[in-house]
Order: sequence, then C-alpha cells, then structure tokens
Amino acid sequence: MECEQCKLLRLDPVPTPAELISFYPKPYWQSAEQSSQQSAVTALEQNYRRLVAWDHIAFLDKAATHSKPAEGRAPLVMDVGCGGGLLLSMMRERGHRVLGLDFSLDAAAIAWRENLVPAVCGSLVPAPLPDASVSTLSMFHLLEHLYEPQRYLEEAHRLLAPGGCLVVQVPNADSWTALLFGESWNGYDVPRHLQNFRLRDLEILLDQCGFAVVRVKHFSLRDNPAGFAISLAPSLDPMARKVWNPTEAPAERFWKNLAHLALIGLALPFSALEALCRAGSTVMVEARKKA
Repeated sequence: MECEQCKLLRLDPVPTPAELISFYPKPYWQSAEQSSQQSAVTALEQNYRRLVAWDHIAFLDKAATHSKPAEGRAPLVMDVGCGGGLLLSMMRERGHRVLGLDFSLDAAAIAWRENLVPAVCGSLVPAPLPDASVSTLSMFHLLEHLYEPQRYLEEAHRLLAPGGCLVVQVPNADSWTALLFGESWNGYDVPRHLQNFRLRDLEILLDQCGFAVVRVKHFSLRDNPAGFAISLAPSLDPMARKVWNPTEAPAERFWKNLAHLALIGLALPFSALEALCRAGSTVMVEARKKA
C-alpha cells in the first residue's frame, strides 16, 4: 500500500511479531560450520561471498576512515543487523575496531564463533551503549524489516559521536528491476519487508532523524544482479533453499547454485546500466550526523 501523504510503500496488513517470527526459521542463519562437511563447495561459496562484498566494504571503509570518534574514545564501527558478521570480519582485517548487533542469537553466535567478531544479541532500541560511543554505524538491509524504522535511526543518532557517520542500504522500490518484475520483485520479500523505500523516502526519513546525506551508491555487486536472478527464478535462490529444503542433495545443490550463478552473470550488464541511470535495485547511502 502507498501512503497518500508521504507516499511510502508499506505492507498491509502488517503481520504481528508472532506471525513474522515463523518466516525467520533457524536455518535462515545457515552456519558455515554446519555446512563445512559439504566438501570444497562450501569454501567456494565463502570465497564468493567475500568477493561480492568488496564494494560494500569499500563504501563502509571510506565512510569509517573519515568519521570522527568521540573525544577520548577509539573509533568504533558498529553494524546493526550484522548477521553472521562477515562484513565486520572484513572491516577488522582492514584495521577497524568493530562491534556487531543482531536480534538473532544464532546470528550473533555465528559472528563470534566463525568470524571472530564481537557481537551482541539484542535490539538497537534501546542500544546497550552510551551516547556518542560509535564513530560509524551501518544498517545493511535492515530498515525494511522494521515496524518503526525511525526509532532505529533516532537511536543511531544518539549513539554516533559528533561528525559520526551512518551507512544505510535498502532495496530500491524505484528501480528498473522493481518495475520490470512488479509483484515478483524479490525486494518486496513479503512478509519480511514491512517497508519499501525509494531514495527520496530514505532521504526524508534521514533528514527527520537528524542526518544529512553526503553520498549515494546505486550499485551493489552482491545484491543487485542476485536480486534480478532471484526475481526471475526464485526456486534457485540459495538462501531460500537452505531455509526451506535443508536436506537438498549435494549434486542437486551444486547444479542449482551453478544455474543461479549463471543468471547472476547474465543480469550483471542490466544491473550496471540501471545503476548508472540512478535506478539500481538497491540504494546505499552515507549520511552524517547533523550538528
């Protein structure tokens, strides 16, 4: 549904928390440790995930490098909705001090155990940290899952030091991919995505919560071509298959993953073109805390 006043797209009716939790089953946080017995294929998957995350890391690293920590505090990069902690692990490898926060205990445990990232299980509202204790705070594909995204942004404003930086990424409901696939676009992800943002929606919300947008990126090597491939052939989505069909035979898994990868390769030129036209299927924003 589209709000007549603010034009934001929202899921209606909104599922209750009790209803929504069933769409985040335990295998949603598939552990690399759990799948380590599945031969060298898993190692290839891990290497692929690190490869396609490089532009996320480059964007976040640039933001963190120019962020100002609070006086007397060491710079801290905090990722909210950190999942298994892969991005923070890669940021730590670049010399950053990191902290993860996730509502899922399974996700936080994987971050600690497999990516050696300190992670806290909990909600950002309220965050278990003092005012101005974070120099850079990131939210990758988080806001669309929230009942009240503005409360998370307001709490991020409290946590960030003066001159601190917020990095946010969401699916872009104004993208060519969304227009092409309509209700089959994977960015709607019913019922997990409660909000569907366009860039202007995100800019308005950030401004209302005390942030000024300084940089925008419309391309994600990890998300944009994969989103096209999943919209086209949802039955090949590796994450969905891990969640709903965990007993998939290794040979079947290999060939389906290969077919999914081929679709990603075919989608790459289209994803690059729509991003060049500022209509990419995701949008990543760097915003600074206003004085």
